Amino acid sequence: MEKSKVFFSNLHTTFSETLPQKLERLIKTAGIGEIDFKNKYAAIKIHFGEPGNLAYLRPNYAAVVVKVVKELGGKAFLTDCNTLYVGGRKNALDHLDAAYTNGFSPFSTGCHVIIADGLKGTDEELVPVEGGEYVKEAKIGRAIMDADVFISLSHFKGHEATGFGGALKNIGMGCGSRAGKMEMHSAGKPFVKPERCIGCGRCIKICAHDAPSIQNGKASINHDKCVGCGRCIGICPMDAVCAASDESNDILNCKIAEYSKAVVSGRPHFHISLVVDVSPNCDCHAENDIPIVPDVGMFASFDPVALDLACVDAVNRQPVIAGSQLDQMPHVHRDHFTDSAPQTNWRSCIRHAVKIGLGSDAYELIEI
Repeated sequence: MEKSKVFFSNLHTTFSETLPQKLERLIKTAGIGEIDFKNKYAAIKIHFGEPGNLAYLRPNYAAVVVKVVKELGGKAFLTDCNTLYVGGRKNALDHLDAAYTNGFSPFSTGCHVIIADGLKGTDEELVPVEGGEYVKEAKIGRAIMDADVFISLSHFKGHEATGFGGALKNIGMGCGSRAGKMEMHSAGKPFVKPERCIGCGRCIKICAHDAPSIQNGKASINHDKCVGCGRCIGICPMDAVCAASDESNDILNCKIAEYSKAVVSGRPHFHISLVVDVSPNCDCHAENDIPIVPDVGMFASFDPVALDLACVDAVNRQPVIAGSQLDQMPHVHRDHFTDSAPQTNWRSCIRHAVKIGLGSDAYELIEI
């Protein structure tokens, strides 16, 4: 079987080539120009960073990708879906505020931001997952599925549930609507924290299945009626309705792989990962710890699975930064991400992605 090509550039610059220019050379060398962008809508999936977090990718990198897409005749937009949890990106208005605060404006990036699953995280498209074992129909933000071309631009870092967050995490979890994210995180259905509930009844009004009810001024959800759409989570003004988040990390990783396949199947796609500011936890946190390893470089490929594996291998070749979370953990696994978060198993995502035909775990690294 032919190995997937993963292109790599270190972060050294010269007086004649800046880092953004080097990223442009990388993605052009990796073959992004082979995609027909002419008059096509191109979704560039990125994480805008939870307010307070400073490890997210600078908008300068997004501007490079937008520039190249436009030069190739495409209509580019930056996109992400709303979050399942409480925070600064739970609805489209707050999400846009977060994106603009962190520098992702049309003036800095050259294109607009579209929150793919709409105002409250419910604007979704049901997408069949060919060969899916855990998910038959993925719930993906509609604007992402409306695009003709899909590009992922990922900050590669650690993650407390999946081991690391790279291309597959950015695509699979990131493109899921609120109900999709709940499906990946949970084997159950939403529940109400009574200490937060004010008995306003908004969950009752939004539910099409008559699952919520109020007794003694507090809401509860009948799981026999609930279909797990997550609309009650988005509508609750007090964040009293929560997802169960009771799925095992291995199954979570498998579902992320299946959601990723739903997103990219049937259309051109291209993937970029920057291994910089490798924080131990997700950019969804409102804070970020110091990196666990030094900055590595920039990677690009048509194969998101091979891309993730190449990034993992590159990180594992790096020394541990003194004083980091990883430095304080026992080094028993010979793997930086597993040592940093021993409860995780990132290999389950790679294995399942290969099994369902999303990509390859055999790659050729080509340095430019």
